[in-house]
Amino acid sequence: MTAVQEVEEVLGRGQTTLAGLSSPRTRLFARYLVGRITQAVVVLWLAYTLTFVAITLLPSNPIDMFAADDTGVIDPQTVEQMKLYYGYDHGVLQRYFIELSHVVRGTLGYSMSTGQTVTQAIGEAALPTLRLTVTAFAAAVLIATAIVSTATLTSRRWLRSLVVLLPPLFAAAPVFWVGIVVLNVLSFRLGWISAFPDGTFLSILVPSLVLGLPLSAALAQVLLKSVETVAHSDFVDVVRAKGAGKHWVFWRHVVRNAAGPGLTVAGTVLGTLVGGAVVTETVFARAGIGRVLQTAVSQQDVSLVQGFILIIAGVYVVVNLVIDLLYPALDPRILLTTGGARG
Repeated sequence: MTAVQEVEEVLGRGQTTLAGLSSPRTRLFARYLVGRITQAVVVLWLAYTLTFVAITLLPSNPIDMFAADDTGVIDPQTVEQMKLYYGYDHGVLQRYFIELSHVVRGTLGYSMSTGQTVTQAIGEAALPTLRLTVTAFAAAVLIATAIVSTATLTSRRWLRSLVVLLPPLFAAAPVFWVGIVVLNVLSFRLGWISAFPDGTFLSILVPSLVLGLPLSAALAQVLLKSVETVAHSDFVDVVRAKGAGKHWVFWRHVVRNAAGPGLTVAGTVLGTLVGGAVVTETVFARAGIGRVLQTAVSQQDVSLVQGFILIIAGVYVVVNLVIDLLYPALDPRILLTTGGARG
């Protein structure tokens, strides 16, 4: 019995109690959706709260640091003005709720180092990083798909043994080391790419591949195991017995049923892309969130660091929320589980 048939059977048994109401499947999905959105909101609130507490406990005072002149002398009048401007004239608890209310309204405050709004500072740096991370994620998916499909469909045992060794190799190689080696070979030795971004296709492709290789390893390892499990399922044997070809069975039946764990890992991978982008942008001298975040941390620009962390957490939560909402399309039985937890 397939996943859809199981759900249909359960929903059929519940038609009497749900008669006269909306579609049972719609009600199940609505409950699932509310649960996922509630979890996303709680995660964002916890991320903001933990960041606020961590910054509050810092031994140094960012106001005193930015109010000091070149000789290190702190002007009391400037300190009072900055405290009033950045909300440090209130107590910690009161400042927490004031800043939280600003965040709810979409206001993340002002950068102490540049005077810009945090939203504006992040927005200017986000586009190059977004281009890098999207290309890196696409490269990771393509590499993982090539590894899994080759390992599953090839009839040559030596080729499968070689291919399944690639994910551990990609995962073991540090991003910064791979980036330095690639830059040294392709730029300084072969002269194929510039040491600095020049707007060419290779200038975005090479760092994207460097960032995407370790990410593809996590995807490929999980998918290899999931595909192997599904390929030995009874329903796959039935499809083969009906005369379906190897490629048809793999792409039509095995991949779809094995994609669930891959989606989960994809959400985690997207969450780690920004961290990898910081290193990659530094090695390849690319402008983006990585460079701005590095400067904000070194200058203890509290508002900007807090805004970055909150936005990164928001991206991570939204991506995983989208993946959670895709799960019922792959396996409708998730709607019948308590809270709709991921398998």
